Amino acid sequence: MHIMEGFLPPLHAAGWTVAAAPFVVVSARAVARLVQEKPQTKLLLAGSGAFALALSALKLPSLSGSCSHPTGVGLGSVLFGPVVMTLIGTLVLLFQALLLAHGGLTTLGANVFSMAIVGPWAAYGVFRLVRSVHGSVPIAVFLAATLGNLATYLTTSVQLSMAFPDATSGFAGALLKFVSVFAVTQIPLAVIEGMVTVVAVNLLLQHSRDELEILSWPYRPVR
Repeated sequence: MHIMEGFLPPLHAAGWTVAAAPFVVVSARAVARLVQEKPQTKLLLAGSGAFALALSALKLPSLSGSCSHPTGVGLGSVLFGPVVMTLIGTLVLLFQALLLAHGGLTTLGANVFSMAIVGPWAAYGVFRLVRSVHGSVPIAVFLAATLGNLATYLTTSVQLSMAFPDATSGFAGALLKFVSVFAVTQIPLAVIEGMVTVVAVNLLLQHSRDELEILSWPYRPVR
């Protein structure tokens, strides 16, 4: 779902950058406050970033100018919340654009908006909702990571449809085409990401309980 360098029209690229910037600024302040108040969680924060970097680098060919891949942001979103994960996701995308030629600088704002803003908020919302209704941590984590991934791909589809509407059916026709093509690879990848994220959380519950307790994790169900 990383839109490649130079693929979006300049106005669209600039617009998504402006839209994403305030979220990144707020996230940077939240991360700084977290590190200052709870320095014991630094390794867990770095691990969440490494998890997102590793998974989102596993790309498969999909649409011209884009690709399908896991996002990896679900883990950090359920641990730290979506605000913190925005900066982590932005750094992941920047690193990939500069060193892996995955994504791009002109399209960084669009990619940040889909993978580092919409994805984490969707994952966090699903996690809290499932925890409040069902209470099961594994199910909540699985659905959060899976649906957070799909929310990212839907956002990318919207971004591409706005930039490249269909000649006859306009935005709606383009959106249907983009969603349909993405779905072939993205739905299986989203399910796999959900399962991998559950495994990661189970390992953390076994080996990093002290850090998780500092974060008051897992969150209690909302009543």
